[in-house]
Amino acid sequence: MRYAIVIEKAGNNYSAYVPDLPACVASGATPEDAERSMREAIEMHLAGLREDGLPIPLPSSRVQYVEVAA
Repeated sequence: MRYAIVIEKAGNNYSAYVPDLPACVASGATPEDAERSMREAIEMHLAGLREDGLPIPLPSSRVQYVEVAA
């Protein structure tokens, strides 16, 4: 599966979350670290849902950029 993630600058590090997986978050010193941590967090999150017998949410979020005049 392919989930959209959002990585944001958060003070001295970067935080990440998955819109389609509430409460699935991660952080890292760099955007690349946050992405790596997010991949691990998603895998653990999905494993936990499976263990609990809960449905796995399908990826449904779309990412698109919009250009606007500054």
